[in-house]
Amino acid sequence: MPDDAFTAEETERGRRLFAAPWRFTHAASSPASLPAMHGVEIAFAGRSNVGKSSLINALVGQNALARTSRTPGRTQELIFFSADNGTGKAGLTLVDMPGYGYAAAPKAKIAAWTGLIHAYLRGRANLARVYVLVDARHGLKAPDIEVFALLDKAAVSFQVVLTKADQAPAAELAERIAATAAALRNHPAAYPEVIPTSSRDGDGIADLRAAIVRLLAERGA
Repeated sequence: MPDDAFTAEETERGRRLFAAPWRFTHAASSPASLPAMHGVEIAFAGRSNVGKSSLINALVGQNALARTSRTPGRTQELIFFSADNGTGKAGLTLVDMPGYGYAAAPKAKIAAWTGLIHAYLRGRANLARVYVLVDARHGLKAPDIEVFALLDKAAVSFQVVLTKADQAPAAELAERIAATAAALRNHPAAYPEVIPTSSRDGDGIADLRAAIVRLLAERGA
């Protein structure tokens, strides 16, 4: 994404938005246990071990808000985090979705996760966008394309965020960004811009925050 993609005001608003104290608010393991809809939600999806929890922690500037694990597939629920915006009104909620594409998980468990995700995507009117995380070292895989198709079918806006961009050589990263952007042109629900990030060194985190600020502004939130 170009360095001038966002204004200084958007970048600063993003910094302030995520500087607020964030906390865990809910965990849903079934459609019946989903919380009532309040404010605006954005969700984070990705293959197991793609770095979702690390990215969420980097986004909010808290080391242990989202639980990280070396065990793929450990997150088996939809995890909700909200910020204290000081207004007493519902604001932005972040949703950490179960990782997908982990073949070693029991089939029954995969079916339960899939049903939960489908129910969430179909019925969440306040879901503004899903950020689909893709490992920059490996690029798109078949499970990612399947999720893109699911989001198209559900008519849920999504955008790709490349994780671990610091671990890919510059030329390879540029190829990954171009290939991902090309693939997104086949998906009507996709936002065209790809955001490369690194939770380890902070690259791209300000851009992701600014992108979320812009999304909220477009929704009048």
